[in-house]
Amino acid sequence: MKQLSKLESAIFLLGGVLMVVGAGCYAFGFIYPKMLLYTCWVFLVGTVLFSVIQAMQLYEGKSFVIHRLKRIQNVANILFIFAGISMVDTVYTFTEKWLGNPQLFYSILYGKWIVVMLVASILELYTTFRISHEMKGEECK
Repeated sequence: MKQLSKLESAIFLLGGVLMVVGAGCYAFGFIYPKMLLYTCWVFLVGTVLFSVIQAMQLYEGKSFVIHRLKRIQNVANILFIFAGISMVDTVYTFTEKWLGNPQLFYSILYGKWIVVMLVASILELYTTFRISHEMKGEECK
């Protein structure tokens, strides 16, 4: 696996922290509704930073298993970004204006970022542990 530079590692860590802070503050945003206007953007910026740096970390080995896991990880990264966009849309309701029917918006899109983020988190957790396990197995050979 290609090692990240110090700057890339810092950006990766910052992205992860922004994701957690953005999602956590969004959960408490209903107590302070004005906070929602900013925390959704914090989460989106965090997902973009995290996903881009993780996608830049390439695997240069020959293991098909790790290549498959990296592709799954890239799908999780896309889902994280989509969850961030969906969170912003939940706050600002951009697509409600495009759909024209508020009931259609609320039944299809409103609040669905939580499900997308959960799926992405499960995929990310699975691939992280499996890649780590496979890399250790590759070192033993």
